[in-house]
Amino acid sequence: MAVITFLPSRKTLQVRPGTTVLGAAGKARVPIQVRCGGNASCLMCKIVVAPEHAAGLAPLTKNEQLKLGSLQESGYRLGCQAKITGDVTVSIPEDPLKSAIRRQLERQREEENGI
Repeated sequence: MAVITFLPSRKTLQVRPGTTVLGAAGKARVPIQVRCGGNASCLMCKIVVAPEHAAGLAPLTKNEQLKLGSLQESGYRLGCQAKITGDVTVSIPEDPLKSAIRRQLERQREEENGI
């Protein structure tokens, strides 16, 4: 068994090697956006893996390499394609819509407080 840790939630789960990060996220109830059903066509399931944890995932598939382009150099992987091979820690980027709402709320708070 392998252990996957999801950041920022810090949820951990034991999974069988060969499980995709997206599959593990579903079992751990860690939300990862996806529209294509895990076929690497929507690119919504991007995750980030620090170089020191990359050994816990199988090498990038050709499909991932094509879809991610230069993003792979920054540690991005597709959760639907990245298969777990050992203990790994992955970061789930903030949803763009949530990020925009959070920034707007922060601006409103700053304006209210006269900052």
